[in-house]
Amino acid sequence: MCGSVQASLWRLSPSEEKVPLSLMMGYSCITALLCLSCGLLVSSYKIEAHEWDKLILTHQWPQTFCSMESCETNLTYWTIHGLWTNKGNMCNSSWHFNESQIQDLLPEMRKWWPDLLSSGPSATFWKHEWTKHGTCAAKEEAMNSEHKYFSKALDLYHKLDLSGVLTQAGIVPGENPYSLEKIEGVIVSVYSAKPKIQCTHLNMEQALGQIEICFDRAFQLTDCEGHEADVWGGLNDVLAYELDEWGGFGVCNSSMPVVYPPYKSAKQRGGGYLP
Repeated sequence: MCGSVQASLWRLSPSEEKVPLSLMMGYSCITALLCLSCGLLVSSYKIEAHEWDKLILTHQWPQTFCSMESCETNLTYWTIHGLWTNKGNMCNSSWHFNESQIQDLLPEMRKWWPDLLSSGPSATFWKHEWTKHGTCAAKEEAMNSEHKYFSKALDLYHKLDLSGVLTQAGIVPGENPYSLEKIEGVIVSVYSAKPKIQCTHLNMEQALGQIEICFDRAFQLTDCEGHEADVWGGLNDVLAYELDEWGGFGVCNSSMPVVYPPYKSAKQRGGGYLP
C-alpha cells in the first residue's frame, strides 16, 4: 500500500521535469507519514482482533456427556469443562503444560475438573485446556501462570456453585422436563447475568448438557451473549479424540422442553440415555 502511495505522489511530477529538492523532501515526508499511519492501523487491528474481553467458565453435566460418549460416571454434580477466553486460542505454543506446577491443586482438579473419558489421570485433558485457553487467559496478571490459571478457574467454579443454585430452585435431574426459560430465569435471578445454556439431542429429546457463565476481565459476572464479537456458532471446545462420536452441543431450543438427565447405572444406560 505504501508503495502505491509513493508511486501516486511521484506521478504528480513528470519524470522529464526537474523537481525542486524541497518538493522532493515534502513528498518523502508525506509518504513516510502515510506509511507509518498504515502500519500503526494494521498493528492496532492485529492486537485488537486477538484481545479477549470475556472469560467463559463452562460447566458440563456428566450424565449427558456420558450418555453421548458411552462412558461411565457416578458424578452427581456439574463439573468444569474449561475456563476459556472469548477471543484467541493457543496464544503461546512454547509455554508447555507442567503438572508439577499444580501439585497442590490436584485433589481439587481430580474431583471438580475430571476427564470424563478417562478413569485414570486427567493430565491430557488439563494439558489441552492450558495450551489452548490458559496461555491466552495468562495475558491477565491474575492468571499469568499455569498455577494461577487453574486456581482461578477452581475459585470461580466454587463461588458460582451451579449445582447448588439449580437444586435450591427445585431444578434437579429426573424424568420431568423443564422449560429453557425456567432454567435460564433461575440462573439470571441469582447471578444477574445471562448464561449460555447448551443441549444435545438424545433419543429425540433435548437434553441439558453444558452451561456457560461469563465474566469480564475484572472477574465480574457479565452476560454471555449479546456481544457482536462473540462467535457462538461453532463447535464447542473438545479434545480431538472426542470428535469421533460427539458433534458438540448447541444452544438449547427455547420452543422445546429440556430434559435434565438423571443418573443411570451402566446397566440402565446400555450405552445411551433412557428417558
